[in-house]
Amino acid sequence: NTKLCWLVIWAGMLFLNPVTADCNITSQTVACEESGKNLFNISLNLFQNITKLSLKNSKITLEDHDKEILGRFINLTELHLNENNITILKNNSFYNLKNLITLDISNNCISTVHKAAFAGLNQLSVLNLSYNMIAQLDSDTFTSLGSLTVLDLQYNFLTYFHIKSSFKPIKIVLAGNPWICSCDLLDLQIWLTASDVTLENESNTTCTFSNMEKISIKMAAIQTADCKIEKTSLENTVTSTPAVNLRSSALITALTPDNITGNNGTRAELPLVGKSWTFLAGVLGLVLGTTLLIFTAVKCPAWYHYLISYRHRRLKEHDSEMFEQEFSDDMRPSPTVLGKSSEEPIVIFEKVHACGDEDGFIEDKYIDIYVNEE
Repeated sequence: NTKLCWLVIWAGMLFLNPVTADCNITSQTVACEESGKNLFNISLNLFQNITKLSLKNSKITLEDHDKEILGRFINLTELHLNENNITILKNNSFYNLKNLITLDISNNCISTVHKAAFAGLNQLSVLNLSYNMIAQLDSDTFTSLGSLTVLDLQYNFLTYFHIKSSFKPIKIVLAGNPWICSCDLLDLQIWLTASDVTLENESNTTCTFSNMEKISIKMAAIQTADCKIEKTSLENTVTSTPAVNLRSSALITALTPDNITGNNGTRAELPLVGKSWTFLAGVLGLVLGTTLLIFTAVKCPAWYHYLISYRHRRLKEHDSEMFEQEFSDDMRPSPTVLGKSSEEPIVIFEKVHACGDEDGFIEDKYIDIYVNEE
C-alpha cells in the first residue's frame, strides 16, 4: 500500500507539473538548468516561480517569442544566456524582469545594443557582455541601471566609449578591446580618473597611437587643448553641413509630385529658390552665349562666301530678247566669208528654250534645219 501511494503521488506530480528542465527546488529558490540542449527557443515547460535559469550553450537568438516567455518569469534573479546565437539586443529585451540581479550574455555574436535594451532592470547588479562583437555603445545605454556594480565589456570591438559621469559602477572590465588613443577616448579617460571605479585588469587595458605604440588608457597622453580645437572645428562642420542638407532636402521635397499638387488638386506653392541657383543659371547662360559667339565667328565667313557665289536673279522678257540679239550677232559670219559665197543659205536662229528630254539630251533645232536644206 505504501508503494502504491507513492506511485500515485509521483504520477500526480508529473501530470500537474510537466517540467522538462532539470530544476532544483528548495524552500527559497527554483533553479532550472537547461544548458547544452541545443534549444532554439526558450521552453514553456518551466515553473512560473523560477528564480535562476541557465540556458547557456544552446542556439537561442532572443527574438520576440523568447522575450515574451522571459517576461513571465517575474521572480527571476539570475539569467545565463551565454554561449548562444544572440546578435542584437533590442529595446526592452528584459522589460518585465524587475527582480533580476545577474545577467550573463557573454560569448554570443552581439554586434548591436539598442539604447533601451536593459530598460526595466532596476535591480541589476552584474552585467556580463564580454566576448561579443560590440563596436559601439550609446552613452545612455547603462544610465538607467542605477544598481549596477559590475560591468564586463572585455574582448569586444570597442575603439571608444562615451560615458556619462552619472554612471558609477564599482568595477568595470575593458581589456581586450582595440582602443585608439584619440580624442574620442578622452571622455572615458577622464571618467576613469575622476570616478572611484575599479578598472579590472588595467595592465592589459591599452590603447594604440598612430605609430602603433600601446599604452594604458589611463596613462595615454591625450592633449585636451588639441581635442577642444578639433571639437570646435567638428561642430562648425556639423553646423554648416545640416544647413546645406536641409536646403537640398527642402528643394527635393518641394519638387515631389505630392507637394507640387495638393490633395485637393490645386498646385502648392514652391519654396523660393536660393541665390546659388541664380548663380548657376548665370554661369550656364554665359557658357552657352560664349559658345554661340565662337561658333558664329568660325562659321560666318564660310556662309558669306557661299551666299556671294550663289547670288542670282530671274531674267525678264526684255533681258531674254537682248540676250538673243547678242547671241545672233555673235554667230553671224564675218564680211570676208560672206563676200566669197553670197549664195550660202542664210541661217536663222530661233529662240532656244533650255528644256531637256527624258533621255537627258537637249534638242538642237539648228541641226534639224541644216539637214532639211541639204
